[in-house]
Amino acid sequence: MKARTFGRHLRESFKSLRRNGWMTFASASAVTVTLLLVGVFFVIMMNMNKFATDIESDVEIKTHIELTASEENIETLKQQIEGMDLVESVTFSSKEAELEHLIKSMGKEWTLLEQKNPLYDVFVVKTKKPTDTPIVAKKIDKLEFVHSALYGENKVESLFNILKTSRNIGIVLIVGLLFTAMFLISNTIKIAIFARRREIEIMKLVGATNWFIRWPFLFEGMWLGILGSIIPIGIVASGYYYAYDFLEARIPGELLQPLAYSPFVYQISAIILAIGVLIGGWGSFISVRRFLKI
Repeated sequence: MKARTFGRHLRESFKSLRRNGWMTFASASAVTVTLLLVGVFFVIMMNMNKFATDIESDVEIKTHIELTASEENIETLKQQIEGMDLVESVTFSSKEAELEHLIKSMGKEWTLLEQKNPLYDVFVVKTKKPTDTPIVAKKIDKLEFVHSALYGENKVESLFNILKTSRNIGIVLIVGLLFTAMFLISNTIKIAIFARRREIEIMKLVGATNWFIRWPFLFEGMWLGILGSIIPIGIVASGYYYAYDFLEARIPGELLQPLAYSPFVYQISAIILAIGVLIGGWGSFISVRRFLKI
């Protein structure tokens, strides 16, 4: 396409937006409502996915070492565990450190155990993938000088199943919402183009090619997508700013913290804008096609 022709198509798209003010407003409003729903849902699902990842990454295997194991045995055991393909890290924690942690978490009444510490030295094992935890735990449990390899078997496996199901449901809902957005926006734009079918027919009759007719409508749909994305971006960005401050102040510790405001909001804004432009352009492209067949 020549630069002159490209400029002509852009000018025509702007003129069309001004000439058809009410239809422009109606189409942009439909885009705004739809993109707002998509944006809010994306924010919720991406934070839920982050929470799920945080929970999964916190899963670890507590490998209790037999009391009869010597320092040499303990070092050999550590090397065996580190040599497993699915293991990411192995950290040693003495029974004194374990008791100190128990007292800190359970209360001072447990200080009586300091006189005769009944706990084991342990290796805290993290796997490369949280879902590999059961497999690694079973392998560790078979090694010499291992008393037990615990990871909360039933609870962890149930947790993984719940997180997997929630992620799958989230993906289905996002895809469904995007298709709904495409349907609503394309139908709204189709109504706008239907009101101008005579204009298209006249251009076709005087010899204009299909693409010469199509380009201004394609640009017009993209502008509608951009106009319709402005308010959703503003609402999502400002709403997440207050939601992030609220949640960060009330959720203790590092676990289950929401996604950081920056760059997350900029990423979501780019996604909303891209969806608006793509769906607006696609809706115009599909809608104008039927009127080109005369």
